[in-house]
Amino acid sequence: MGARLAARIARTLMVCTALAVAVPGPALAQSWDEIVARARGQTVNWNAWAGDENTNAFIAWVGAEVEKRYRVRVNHVKLKDTAEAVTRVVAEKSAGRDRGGSVDLIWINGPNFLAMKEQRLLYGPFVERLPNWRLVDTVRKRSNVIDFTIPHDGYESPWRMAQIVFIHESRRVKDVPRSVPELLEWAKRHPGRFTHPNVRNFLGATFMKQALYELAPDPALLQKPATDDNFGAVTASMWAWYDALRPHLWRQGRQFPDNGPAQRQLMNDGEIDMMISFNPSEAAVAVTAGLLPDSVRTFTFAKGTIGNTSFVAIPRNAAHKEGAMVVANFLLEPSTQAHAQDIRQMGNFTVLDLDRLAPADRARFAGLPKHPALPTAAELGTTLLEPHPTWMTRITAEWERRYTK
Repeated sequence: MGARLAARIARTLMVCTALAVAVPGPALAQSWDEIVARARGQTVNWNAWAGDENTNAFIAWVGAEVEKRYRVRVNHVKLKDTAEAVTRVVAEKSAGRDRGGSVDLIWINGPNFLAMKEQRLLYGPFVERLPNWRLVDTVRKRSNVIDFTIPHDGYESPWRMAQIVFIHESRRVKDVPRSVPELLEWAKRHPGRFTHPNVRNFLGATFMKQALYELAPDPALLQKPATDDNFGAVTASMWAWYDALRPHLWRQGRQFPDNGPAQRQLMNDGEIDMMISFNPSEAAVAVTAGLLPDSVRTFTFAKGTIGNTSFVAIPRNAAHKEGAMVVANFLLEPSTQAHAQDIRQMGNFTVLDLDRLAPADRARFAGLPKHPALPTAAELGTTLLEPHPTWMTRITAEWERRYTK
């Protein structure tokens, strides 16, 4: 999910392009009951970013639950970057390993999904075979079916939602900025009190994309691929804005926290007063866990912020497709989704349509803990769809060219 994403995806695409025809594995069982029966005893190697302790704990909880209910084990293969798993699948394909692959399930979206889908490295479509798919909100939460402008066509299953928010220390920040230009003016008034993760990290790259949404001459262009012809003109105002902002960042923009947790530690230590997050519940979760002071609060920009969905996908050569499908379906259980949304756990908003749930399951969500740092749906405002993946990869590469040595 981040580090040097552009270069890794580029290498992935070059290798994948050399691959010819995908060889299908053995046919799966037809009914869900048969899939569950075949899954028993399987160990699902779930390759997932491991940069957040709450998420790691949730994955461990999922593993314990599916083993208890279905006799399916989950091995969390901890990644620093999702591209690591993509590269592994590509290497196996190049070596002719068309079945029995080492990766059974990947936490994925955006450029990594595009790379694997375009090069036919994914198993599917499979989501409509999951009994809980019918509960997913595919109308109001369009990112559940459109991943960075790319329809997933059933090749990945949603499991948690995200949206950009900003967290601030309310005892010191009274003049909350509500737009990208206002953020620049705020930083000028409060030098060194704001930063963002390194743009090699997905959160830092998304900070730049958020700025581009407000500063691009036509935001609709972001829903189409970035090209050599349009990238310079569309991003020119963003780079000018960032050039003005950077000297006013923490440590004059010469150093950046590696990721979200490192940024949060700076705020907990009192070095910064404001930070960016991709989890609307992060402030509430962190306060509950003692990782941020109880005076922090959450806000968004007036014109909306970027939101997306995290998915799981199954490689075409996965050894344990049935077990992977059982895990994907379990992630969509109302009880699982409510557990994930609990601020004492991950605090991630659900992908489900609550109107489709039974009364007892809706009550699970209604009974979740509240917190003054937890925004309401109305306070989150408009969710902006992710730009096409090529904007992220090009922005990352250009940022490195401009600002790293």
